[in-house]
Amino acid sequence: MTGLQALLPSSVVCVETTTDRDIELYPQERAAIERAVPKRQAEFTTARWCVRQALSRLGLPAAAVVPQERGAPGWPPPVVGSITHCPGFRAAALALRADVLSVGIDAEPNEPLPVGVYEAVSCARERADRVRLGHLGVAWDRLLFSAKESVYKAWYPITHRSLDFTDVVVRIEPDGTFEARQLVAPARVNGTTLSGFSGRWAARGGLIVTAVVV
Repeated sequence: MTGLQALLPSSVVCVETTTDRDIELYPQERAAIERAVPKRQAEFTTARWCVRQALSRLGLPAAAVVPQERGAPGWPPPVVGSITHCPGFRAAALALRADVLSVGIDAEPNEPLPVGVYEAVSCARERADRVRLGHLGVAWDRLLFSAKESVYKAWYPITHRSLDFTDVVVRIEPDGTFEARQLVAPARVNGTTLSGFSGRWAARGGLIVTAVVV
C-alpha cells in the first residue's frame, strides 16, 4: 500500500485498496452514477466501499455519500472526509467533526503530467523549486499537482469558495512535507483566519500521495 495513513493524524481513519470492490450502493448513490461509464462506476463504487470501512472503524453506521456541489462528497453529519482514486488505487479518509475541521487527500501516478498541464497549474516560484528538488526521484510536476488537489479538497468544504491551481503557491520539502499559501483572500472558519495549509507527501509503489488536515 501507499502508506497514506502514515501521513494523517491518528484521529483520521484512512482505508485504501488496489482492488475494485462490488458493494450494494444506496439508491441515491446508484442514481448519481447510473449513466456513467463502467470505469467511473467502478471507482465510485470502490470508493464507497472504502468509506463504509472507514465509517465502521469510527464506530458509525454505513451511510450514503453522494456528490454535491463541485463534486464534493456529501458526508453524514458526524464526519468530514476526502476521497481519491486513480488507476489501480482508491482511498477514503474520514474523521469525526468533533476532532477535525477538514481533510484533503490525493493519489496520482508517479509520472509526468500531460504536456502543457504543468505550466497551467504552476507559478514561476514553484517552477524554480523543481530545480532545487530535482533529485527526489519523483515526478515533481505531478507531486505539485497532487499537493494542490489535497489543498483544494480541504479548502472547499469549509469555505465553499473556489480555489484555482494558480491561487495557491506550494513549497515542497524533501522531508515529505509541504506548505501551501493561498493568494486569494483568507477565509474565516470557526473564528480562525485560514490563509494557508500544511501537508505531507510520500511516493511509493508507483504512486504519489498527499494529505492535508485542518
